[in-house]
Amino acid sequence: MRAFARPRVVVSRCLGFDHCRWNGDMITSEVVQMITPHVDFLPVCAEVEIGLGVPRKPVRFVEGENGTHLVQHETGLDVTGRMETFAASFAGTLREIDGFLLKSRSPSCGIRDVKVYRQGGTGDTVGKTAGAFAAAMADRFPNLPAEDEGRLRNRRIREHFLTRLFTLAAFREVQAGGDLRELAAFHTRNKLLLMAYSQKEMRELGRVVANPEKKTFPGVAGEYGDHLNAALSRAPRYTANINVLLHALGRFKAGISPAEKTFFLDTLEQYRQNRVTICPNLMILRGWIVRFDDDYLREQTFFSPFPAELMGVSQDLSHSQRDYWEK
Repeated sequence: MRAFARPRVVVSRCLGFDHCRWNGDMITSEVVQMITPHVDFLPVCAEVEIGLGVPRKPVRFVEGENGTHLVQHETGLDVTGRMETFAASFAGTLREIDGFLLKSRSPSCGIRDVKVYRQGGTGDTVGKTAGAFAAAMADRFPNLPAEDEGRLRNRRIREHFLTRLFTLAAFREVQAGGDLRELAAFHTRNKLLLMAYSQKEMRELGRVVANPEKKTFPGVAGEYGDHLNAALSRAPRYTANINVLLHALGRFKAGISPAEKTFFLDTLEQYRQNRVTICPNLMILRGWIVRFDDDYLREQTFFSPFPAELMGVSQDLSHSQRDYWEK
């Protein structure tokens, strides 16, 4: 069983940690509950930290002649300056973090789709933006993954987010170790994953690890981290996944039968045509990894980029749901 580094994640405190919403509520997030055993959360409620209390009059973005401000519209209290000061102070305290999981559509924590209202109390909106606290964190940590609990209900978004979190956490541990050999081993373990995400960055990362300029570890690790973040910035396309699956298939061509190869390629074509997910092909390859005792593929994070418990099953497919044929 592969051991995973524990990501350190800043999370909105209202997502299951405290009754700190403006009305005193706490949000129950299945995603947060699911990943809690595998990550170290750093809960924060920016609105409480700037002294608004619980319960409180809600805040919103208001656009006026002097720009957009964060305002407690029922009282007219402008808390823009307070939020900017707190966000800067909080960001300065953060060490060794791997990402953010924040409350959707919150005027402080929403990473997108936060309403901006027209000044005057008419209730008209003039656009959408990121929350004040979330925007400050994005400015300070532009390369770290950040999502909200609403978007993470989408399986593809969740898998991409978790892949980035656990890959960056593992890289953080390598950085802390200060060993070029460990960095090279990290790159080897992630080669197929990087091939799926970006072949261009995978090749550049290989060059960095080779270290032809004979740089010290901090220099190599810093450059590697920049390219790693660039590689993981966008989820891989299905065509890139197919390329990796075919690459892995090549390691078994001498051992599998023609019928086995045909079965694998037929299943791969179903994936190409969007008739099945990637899972059947992954399971076939995992079976061959065990059968042929392939140490190289066994270590590849492409096959398990994060703990299997976090994969999840959609509600309509889960056997834990009620029996719809029950009388």
